[in-house]
Amino acid sequence: MTRAHLPSLPPGLWRVMLGTAMVVLSFSLLNPVLAVRLQTTGASNTAIGLFATLPFISVAILVPWVPRLFARVGVGQAYRAGLLLEILASLGYLLTDHYLAWCAFGLMAGLGAGAAWNATEALVAHNVPPSHRGRLTGFYQALLGGGMALGPFVPSLLALDSRQANGLACLGLVLGLVLTMHRSVSHLKAMHEDRAHMGLWQAWRYRPVLAWAAVVGGVHEVGLGSITTAYGSQIGLDLAGATSIAGALGLGSFALQYPLGWLADHFPVKRLFVAGATLLTLSALAFTQAATWPSLIWLCAGLWGAVGGALYTLSMICVAHDFAESSALAGTSAMIAGYTAGGALGPIVSGWALDHLGVGGQGLWLATLAVSLLWMLRGRSGPAPLAD
Repeated sequence: MTRAHLPSLPPGLWRVMLGTAMVVLSFSLLNPVLAVRLQTTGASNTAIGLFATLPFISVAILVPWVPRLFARVGVGQAYRAGLLLEILASLGYLLTDHYLAWCAFGLMAGLGAGAAWNATEALVAHNVPPSHRGRLTGFYQALLGGGMALGPFVPSLLALDSRQANGLACLGLVLGLVLTMHRSVSHLKAMHEDRAHMGLWQAWRYRPVLAWAAVVGGVHEVGLGSITTAYGSQIGLDLAGATSIAGALGLGSFALQYPLGWLADHFPVKRLFVAGATLLTLSALAFTQAATWPSLIWLCAGLWGAVGGALYTLSMICVAHDFAESSALAGTSAMIAGYTAGGALGPIVSGWALDHLGVGGQGLWLATLAVSLLWMLRGRSGPAPLAD
């Protein structure tokens, strides 16, 4: 997509998109490192999964309050406050190794991420013109996928230990905040102020299949990175090797987002949802054999990142169309709530499954989840084709 073909966007939106890409890069660098630090101190997979779940719990708590927060302080100010909370949490991990303190920092980071995430998604859905919704949403998600892909490889590429990697992640968050301090960000809008706002529950009821697709996408794209990294460390991989599993998730997400956006602008989106759910089912069944063929861990992780990210991106593209005349903020908040629920569910259920049932149990629960989406897509409430 060349600059000549880009539609006009409000000043400041590119800054927010790039700032959020830095946040995701820092998140994907930091979380696998923290998981390995916990594993080397003797924490169980279940404890690591619980820690990885906490930021998503915070996001879920914040989401219903987002419209009121944005109306009171403005989208730009809420975004910046969120980044500041994430910076403070990342500094906290450097100051102590106490598990309960880390849990508190995880909750703090989740509140910050919730504010920044909701702001960016709502701004993109509200401001991107209909003719380019698929491509520009896909491009934005590709930026995030690029950050998610690069982050886990940074410790290996720069020969960093865990504390150095933590410090670098903090600097990345600071850069994201600096990028968005420009006054143009303060003038951005994320909703029609002259129209009645839809509630979160109304948005879920309006498009339940989209919300469930976001749940499934959240489990696979962000709910499996930390726990599969810890599993890699458990089976004998060093820091670089274990975090490369999370890197495979990010690479998969990065590779598919823009092509998917282009497809969504030209083909019925329900077919894309069905194809994605089918691929997730097959990858989950393949993972049941990972104990015999360990290389399947990286292959499945790549598919989880690609297709999990695709389900979320497709949901957001549909929101931009379906909620254009009501409340893009309500629609994006509903999808984020679903994605967050998936991100919270993924680590804790996967940690329990790996501890008690091994890779076979992990694969079977992921397959059941993907099949549930296929079942929902068969009904009349499935996503309708998007207009070109």
